Amino acid sequence: MHIRPAALRAKITKRLGWHTLRHTFGTLINANGADLKTVQSPMRHANVSVTMDRYVQAVAPAKRQAQRSVAGLLDPNGPTLLKSNTASC
Repeated sequence: MHIRPAALRAKITKRLGWHTLRHTFGTLINANGADLKTVQSPMRHANVSVTMDRYVQAVAPAKRQAQRSVAGLLDPNGPTLLKSNTASC
């Protein structure tokens, strides 16, 4: 097929198939801020749950940003460092 020569040109030596590309496409379009229906549509899934459950992975920066957003809702002043309770002798 056409995938192997393109992968080798990109210096990708691992096994690569069409589903790998589908997973990557879904993850990247989601990571770039597309809403769920926009991710689902080009993948041609009947419903969003198939797209999100099987094809799209959360990427680390997006996870961190989501966690920061929730933390900001809980404490608008931002995170605080806890002081150690070590006694000096």
